[in-house]
Amino acid sequence: MATAAELKKELQRVVEALMEEDDDDLDATENAIEICLALQKNPPPEFNCPISGVLMRHPVVLASGQTYEEQIIEEWLKDGHQTCPLTNQLLPHTALIPNLSIKKMIDNWCTLHRFEIPIDDDETQDFSANANAEHLIELLEKLSSTSDRADAAKELRFLTKKFSSFRALFGETKDAIPRLFSPILIRNTNSDSDLRNDLVAIVLNISTHESNKKRIVAGENSPLAVSFLVESLRDENVKTRSNAAAAISSLSTLDSNKHLISKSGAIRALIELIEEGHPFALRDACFAILNLCTVFENREIVVREGAVMPIVEKIIDCVLVDEMLEILAMLSSHERAIEEIEECGVIFCLFGVLGENVSEKSTENCVSIIYNVCFSDRRKLREISEVENAYEILSRVAKSGTSRAKRKANGILERMNRFAFARLKQ
Repeated sequence: MATAAELKKELQRVVEALMEEDDDDLDATENAIEICLALQKNPPPEFNCPISGVLMRHPVVLASGQTYEEQIIEEWLKDGHQTCPLTNQLLPHTALIPNLSIKKMIDNWCTLHRFEIPIDDDETQDFSANANAEHLIELLEKLSSTSDRADAAKELRFLTKKFSSFRALFGETKDAIPRLFSPILIRNTNSDSDLRNDLVAIVLNISTHESNKKRIVAGENSPLAVSFLVESLRDENVKTRSNAAAAISSLSTLDSNKHLISKSGAIRALIELIEEGHPFALRDACFAILNLCTVFENREIVVREGAVMPIVEKIIDCVLVDEMLEILAMLSSHERAIEEIEECGVIFCLFGVLGENVSEKSTENCVSIIYNVCFSDRRKLREISEVENAYEILSRVAKSGTSRAKRKANGILERMNRFAFARLKQ
């Protein structure tokens, strides 16, 4: 796939050739048009790997928070580098976490623009040899065999990670997904941690294919599938916990799955991952809760299961602040969440966040939480007024924030003014 710079150079060459020709060159004209169209549908630069400049197929997040193409960053780390290529930040660990949100955006963009991500020749050759329904059935049968089970699970994990068409086969092949969650196989994972790790990874991989999401959660053997993932959220292996959280995050992007997942006990297990705070699993646990909280009823469950305090603690500790603020902003529409937010005194921390150079989204979420608190309990207006009078943080947001942030900030300021006027009249 040619880069934008390469296409522009080629366009310049073709245009120069056209200008030099006395007669109309139809082929050259068509070539120029094709290049223009290619430039028009070139992927956004954010979808390209920062190292290679090529559209990412398997985006992963480094400990620094930067996203790279998996193979490219793996090569960087294998060369002995211990820093992030973009930020030069020293990495506390070298774990790579799939960036499912970016992956979904890239897939959606490619679908919308009919843009085909190229497959390497060696991958195409491997795929034609292994990725077919017959081979899938053969591997599923081997999962039932004690002697072949481990190798079959590892091959399924490899194929479902590498080939989108093989992931699609699970939904297209009769009984493929139910057989993956057969009671006997699930029981075997209780005594075989490697098998559980591989099986969770397979579920994560196939869940990224849109048509598989409902089949996993609402199909045959679906109660076993969901309970298996919930149990895996508490597995001793942190990579298994991380992949289970990522799988639930992926599955919960489908609205019809959100109620079913929330009833399975997944929310409490996800909160435990936030409390634990392990970098392997924390981000995926956040994304899963965010997806589940788009259903209002699930917010009550999240609050009831004790999410507010660990989320506030992570904000105070400056851990995944953007994600934590987004969850807390969602929960702050719930009365009990407001009470807990007030009890832990996070309002001053939110003003501190607003005083820093944070993203527009985090600014919106901070102001939204403060807005919900002061409209729920007018007694908090005095504390908020004292901070605002000292630092004028909300006033700055009201002038330079996004339209949503301005609206919320102005709403708080107007309420503060009414409160101050009422006190003067007393």
